[in-house]
Parts: sequence; C-alpha cells; structure tokens
Amino acid sequence: MNILNQLNSPYMYLICGGIIAFVALVCVIFLVRAYRAGKEIGMDTGRMKQTIISSATFSVLPSVGILLGVIALSGSLGTPWPWLRLSVIGALHYETQIAQAAAEQVGMTTLSAEQMSAQAFTTIALLMGICIMWGMVLSIFLNKTYSQKLSSNKGGGMGFGNIAMTAMFIGLVSTYIGRYLGGFISEKGLFTFKGDIIPLVVMAVSAAIMGIFVFFIEKKKVAWLDSFSIAASMIGGMLAAVVVSMI
Repeated sequence: MNILNQLNSPYMYLICGGIIAFVALVCVIFLVRAYRAGKEIGMDTGRMKQTIISSATFSVLPSVGILLGVIALSGSLGTPWPWLRLSVIGALHYETQIAQAAAEQVGMTTLSAEQMSAQAFTTIALLMGICIMWGMVLSIFLNKTYSQKLSSNKGGGMGFGNIAMTAMFIGLVSTYIGRYLGGFISEKGLFTFKGDIIPLVVMAVSAAIMGIFVFFIEKKKVAWLDSFSIAASMIGGMLAAVVVSMI
C-alpha cells in the first residue's frame, strides 16, 4: 500500500479524529460551565449569547490560514495528522517549518509523498509532537512568573512582553531568511547563486502582501482586514511559487 494511502487510512482518521473530538468536547464543557457561572453572578444572558455568536463568527476567518496549512501538509503527511496538529495545539508557521527540517534530517531532499516512508513519517511526527509540548510543560512551573513579567512595564518604554515578542519574531525571521538565502547562494557550490530561488520569492511576495495589509490595518484603521492577512499572504506566496516554478 502506498504510504500516503496509509496516512489517509480510516485508522488514522479514527485516532486523530478521536483526539480532536475529545478536545472539542472539553471546549464545549468549559463553554457551558462558563455560561452557567456568568448567569450565577448576574451577567446579562443576551450579552453572553451575543459574545458567543460573535466569537464563533470571527473565529472562522483566521481559520482559513490554518486550512491552507492542512492542505499544504496533506500532500506529504496525509490529512489526519496535519488536521490534528493544527486543530489542537499546533501553530501554522511552526508545523510547516519543523516538518521540513525533520524531513531534511532523515535524508529527504524535500517534504513530499514520493520520498516519504514509514520511518520518515514516524520521525517527523515524533519531532513535531515533542518540540511543541514544552510550552505546556514549562507553563506549569513558569507561567505565573512569566505572565507577571509580560504585564509589567517598569520604567516605561516597551516593557518585557513587547521586547520578548519582538526579539523572538526578529530571530525567527532572520533564521528563515538566512536558511533560504544560504540555499540560493551556495547549495550547489560556494557562491554559485544557482540554488533554489523559490523560497526567497515566496518570502518577498508574502512579506509585501503582509506589509500592504499592515498599512491598511494600522494607518487606515481597517481593523477587519487583520483576519485575512495571514491567509492572503499564504495564498500570494503559493501563487508566486507556482508562477516561478513554471517560468
């Protein structure tokens, strides 16, 4: 049986779907308990219902980017596993990057169904799971202190929270740019500039689209565009990759 057929087998859907259903059930339980607690303390039930409906509605738009991530990964990892990872605790930028990095470490030149094997999938899935679990584990011991630092703003200025998030973002982007630029410059020889330019084009197009959205969101105060920014950047980057590969 083809490895992709195995990854899309009913057993995989049953396992991953069961976990997702359990998490969804927990969410429903907390929703009901929170609603009842609100009624007990005298909150307006109409206002609470309106909040639930508006939250559910505005949760649909950001999920478009998540859906694109599932589609992008399903071609090599099957549908159930990316569906599980991006439904429960996974992050879009994390899942795609760690899957590609793990694929390279097991000897795959690219994350694709043609090069996928049972051993490779096991390694990729295990690495994706182990790497992301530490946020939950460390939160048990450090979340209280970390939250206090995030909310503190001693002496004015940006505060620890803004500085930490900005530093992590700059580090993440610098890592991606360095990896893509290095691959283009010297992947087939030192300073040959004959490597794969597609990641650089995708990065530039996605950044340009995001910049346009940020301009309208922050300068023109069109706040509702924020829900579409990630999805539009991903779609634009994918289209750019298709166009460049055709050229």
